[in-house]
Amino acid sequence: MTGSCYYPPMMIREGKSSDVPAVLGMFDGAVAWLAARGRTGQWGDRPFSTDPARVERVTAWAGSGGMRIAEVGGEPAGCMVLGPAVSYVPHASEPELYVQALVVDRRFGGHGVGSALLERARAEAAERGVALLRVDCYAGDDGRLVTYYESQGFTRTEPFSVGEWPGQLLELRLPAEAG
Repeated sequence: MTGSCYYPPMMIREGKSSDVPAVLGMFDGAVAWLAARGRTGQWGDRPFSTDPARVERVTAWAGSGGMRIAEVGGEPAGCMVLGPAVSYVPHASEPELYVQALVVDRRFGGHGVGSALLERARAEAAERGVALLRVDCYAGDDGRLVTYYESQGFTRTEPFSVGEWPGQLLELRLPAEAG
């Protein structure tokens, strides 16, 4: 097959405590990549793995039952965390599933890992009978992250700030089940 690329199969599984180092590595790689481009507003310029609070947060996610790990060829390629909405966004007036975190290992950027994880979030929301999927993201710099979520079917709802950090809340409405 000339001109095509082969990508090993992707599998998404529940995360566990043994995934914490790989997930911290994903965040460290993302921080380094962003910082090298002068984009420190999202996560700063310090590796997650050197920040005890961030290590504790990733460890808690691994034990929450909401962590999902995408593997490509058996190797961790991305992580998503599902659960209740974070405290700094407005409360939803209906049941929802919330994407608390999403990160892709830079080695797998552009391979559809983030899209696959968000598709998994849609499927899990549908399985739970929930019609609302929400996510928040960094809205600073050129707004590329907001645009990414919009390309995945999310719609902007409310901008917000956490201190100086500009955020954007987005939602995706799932189709009503045929009864």
